[in-house]
Amino acid sequence: MNLNLIDPFVLAQDYPDSLTGKLRSGHATCIRFNRKGDFLACGRVDGIIVIFDVETNGVAHKLRGHTRQIHWSRDGMYLLSSSQDWKCILWDLKDGSRIRTVRFEAPVYIAELHPYNHLLFVASLFEDQPMLVDIASTTPVKHQLPSAPRRPQIEGDDANEKQAAQDAKHTTCITIFTSLGNHIIAGTSKGWLNIIETESCRTIHSTRLCNGVVIYLRLTASGRDMVSNSSDRVIRTIPMPDFSQVDLDINNLKIEVEHKFQDVVNRLSWNHVAFSSTGEYVTASTYMNHDIYVWERSHGSLVKILEGPKEELGVVEWHPSRPLVAACGLETGRVYLWSIITPQRWSALAPDFLEVEENVEYIEHEDEFDIHPIEEIHKRRLDLEDEPVDVLTMEPTKGGFEEDTFRMPVLLDIDDSESEEEIIAVGPGTMRRKSPGEGREWMNGAEVADSGEERGTKRGPNAGSTKPTIKTRRR
Repeated sequence: MNLNLIDPFVLAQDYPDSLTGKLRSGHATCIRFNRKGDFLACGRVDGIIVIFDVETNGVAHKLRGHTRQIHWSRDGMYLLSSSQDWKCILWDLKDGSRIRTVRFEAPVYIAELHPYNHLLFVASLFEDQPMLVDIASTTPVKHQLPSAPRRPQIEGDDANEKQAAQDAKHTTCITIFTSLGNHIIAGTSKGWLNIIETESCRTIHSTRLCNGVVIYLRLTASGRDMVSNSSDRVIRTIPMPDFSQVDLDINNLKIEVEHKFQDVVNRLSWNHVAFSSTGEYVTASTYMNHDIYVWERSHGSLVKILEGPKEELGVVEWHPSRPLVAACGLETGRVYLWSIITPQRWSALAPDFLEVEENVEYIEHEDEFDIHPIEEIHKRRLDLEDEPVDVLTMEPTKGGFEEDTFRMPVLLDIDDSESEEEIIAVGPGTMRRKSPGEGREWMNGAEVADSGEERGTKRGPNAGSTKPTIKTRRR
């Protein structure tokens, strides 16, 4: 839409206000925008990652593997997926191939790539110690990260034994990189925040954040602020220190809570939290509820409750550069989009154009419809044709990204796309509904073949046919 036709007061609004669209390709469980915001990756329950084009809402690419959580690389060329099948997969979006597959000794809760090195990521494991994994070589190198907080030494053997027993009960639930990747922020099951050096894998600072479990952590694009979701039903925003300083004083490091957001009346729990593109707003999806709350950080007040679908919403994400919020439903798996409905300002078409509420009688000017000579009209047309028209230059976006950044190849094969009803073409002008399980032979085809070989069954040339063989008896 032409920006000149949009009301400037609408452009100044920084948060969405109404439900504007839906996306559907299977049952989505997690979503994540890339850094530029032109693609939205959705992880499905059947192990397929679907990447949507945000501008057209169409399917741009599909990755067949697994998913529990998704994280993009900074340049948008790579995608890291983690799952409860104890594996993490790094994808190359140029051709959709797998670069590395790393297997752990426990289910993976969440994994995140290093901001400037796509061959280094940190993974949080279920009831196990987190891992910093280097996949530069074909054999992954795993470094175990500590979960116990860094505390001052207490004199006495009994006190040290008691402290060691308490630290042994800590498990890390979430790990994220700082903006430069030189430190790792970890949240534990006892409500502690641990700051871990990426190079040495040791804890340099610990602070008590809450009394419950730290469920989720998220940084702004600049890395200066962090939001946390915990089991005590309180969302906290925390200004982060500058970890890029060379002379960083670890002993005097202070991490303090800026705002606490909660529903005091209904005592709601929160499924997922996220920052806005500028970091001025915080949004969260509610547990056992279908509303999305939006708070502003300047005053710490609630500014909007987004309503729409009548189902509980899981993961919620904010677009990196626009007032657009996406959330996936837990029951149907649809991805819902909230944005701003922008009414067009037609008075921008001409300086003397006037918008009216109802029809009025128009009185023409004396020389408004005068007949001009043909030569003068032809001369005006030739003058307009001499003006160059630029149709190739793309206007820079709000994010200010470079022109030579990576652009993911869009999938143009119509057979690989899906619709809402999953209707497929079987012939010219003939459509039918896709049968359950169709197109998923890649998930269990190898297992069926292996099991057949293990049983020692012999397959003839017509073994794939399901037509029964009927023997007739001649009298």
